[in-house]
Amino acid sequence: MEEENKLQFPSLPAITEDLLVSAREILPGLFLGPYSAAMKSKLPILEAQGITHVVCVRQDIEANFIKPNFAHTFRYLVLDIADNPVENIIRFFPSTKEFIDGCLATGGKVLVHGNAGISRSAALVIAYLMETFGMKYRDAFSHVQERRFCINPNVGFVHQLQEYEAIYLAKLTIKMMSPMQLGRSFSLQAGMQGSRKRSLEEDDDFGAMQVTASQNG
Repeated sequence: MEEENKLQFPSLPAITEDLLVSAREILPGLFLGPYSAAMKSKLPILEAQGITHVVCVRQDIEANFIKPNFAHTFRYLVLDIADNPVENIIRFFPSTKEFIDGCLATGGKVLVHGNAGISRSAALVIAYLMETFGMKYRDAFSHVQERRFCINPNVGFVHQLQEYEAIYLAKLTIKMMSPMQLGRSFSLQAGMQGSRKRSLEEDDDFGAMQVTASQNG
């Protein structure tokens, strides 16, 4: 039974030397780089590399110079994320994973870029590896850094990525549990809550009896 319930993840590919301007191929079909890899002058290179999807990370004040330049050529996911330690980047992990999964499942290739391709976009790619391959933050970071050595997510993103380990593992565990196991789990929780309620009610009744006895005494 334990073998059946083990979380199964695909194997990570070996390091490759494929380059997309200054972007690196982190996984087959998944590139990480700076905005300079997606500028208008780079369209021939993007097409030659087979790019079909782009995750464009920017905040509103960067919208004038970080743009989805090829909206009629590639499919874009544009995310408004500030490179700020207090920015909640976890909320963007599910939509980014869905977008990348959809791209790779159809044989496409995706470029994830921010401005420098160091903090925000790197954090998104690290989160993708963590959830897709069941990796801890440190291992996912090392894998990405081996392929793009300059990555450096800000301290707030690092803390959120470390917290995300427990979140995605809990989701995967629930997903793998059978309906019978889930039912048993919920029944157990309900039973514990019922027992606690009865215990509290009994405590209240006992407390009332003590008050009554004191008054009668």
